[in-house]
Amino acid sequence: QVQLVESGGGLAQPGGSLRLSCLASAFSFSIYAMIWARQAPGKRLEWVSGIYSDGTDTYYADSVKGRFPTSRDNAKNTLYLQMKSLKPEDTERYYCVSGWGIWGDFHNWGQGTQVTVSS
Repeated sequence: QVQLVESGGGLAQPGGSLRLSCLASAFSFSIYAMIWARQAPGKRLEWVSGIYSDGTDTYYADSVKGRFPTSRDNAKNTLYLQMKSLKPEDTERYYCVSGWGIWGDFHNWGQGTQVTVSS
């Protein structure tokens, strides 16, 4: 079982940037696919991005493609989401998720970190 803790959220202006991090407690982090998801109150959960265990393949939702590159550093047990060109509609709570795949078989969620984009 892996425990996940997100950080890096906060307030940004439209067009600004934030970098989210997700630290995993287990040394076995490197065997898991990792996912970013987000949700705002009253809205459906949205799958944002996924990255396979070796970091060689990444996939993105159309809404963030080209803006939110995802990467991982297995030596540091850390997943990243570099958020650029932020928009007000990016105001959601962001979660990192571990799984056996990026489309399903999810087994652990972090507590989330809030991102607010406003002028």
